[in-house]
Amino acid sequence: MSYGLTDHPLILASGSSTRKSMLMEAGLLFDVKPASVDEDSLKQAAKAENLSALDATTMIAEMKAQQISGQYPNAYVIGADQLLVQGEDWFSKPVSRADAQASLRVLSGQTHQLVTVAVIYENGRRLWHHGESPSVSIRTLDDAAIDAYLDHLGEAMTATPGVYMMERFGAQIISKIQGCPYAVLGLPLLPMMAFLRDHGLKPMPTEQVAS
Repeated sequence: MSYGLTDHPLILASGSSTRKSMLMEAGLLFDVKPASVDEDSLKQAAKAENLSALDATTMIAEMKAQQISGQYPNAYVIGADQLLVQGEDWFSKPVSRADAQASLRVLSGQTHQLVTVAVIYENGRRLWHHGESPSVSIRTLDDAAIDAYLDHLGEAMTATPGVYMMERFGAQIISKIQGCPYAVLGLPLLPMMAFLRDHGLKPMPTEQVAS
């Protein structure tokens, strides 16, 4: 069984394979149209302007949704962003194995927050937004444990700001999670589903979905 909106196509404005998988596993009918946004530069500028992590993440999620909404005005466009925060530090995706090793050494034995925001736009206008900040504790890791984990991840080590992926051997390095697992993965899925149900989400054959 698949679920869709009769009057509006649903579009994910993100190239994240994890967010795509979450929507697919929820049974949603949707298209993927990744927005072109320089997230790292925007986050650096936001931090320089003393924006909060929540405000920075919201801004970027909105930019993604607004960009794609301008191209598909009849659609409900989902924009999402996530920022890893530990103390005063904001983490970007690593660009190399050495960078990933350095990030895990900093996260080792500490608790950080994953500031996660999603928005839905229609015709360039924000209809809904929601933010959560689940906490993740990383067990104390020595260099051997870090290298073993990165060997498991392979090229995926550069896919997320915290290096680790909860769904891929995450139990090997995570000691505790507080908050919604969906938000940890990068999308506050349950509140979003509640919004969509309130706006006509229902079971339907694929051929009946609006285009």
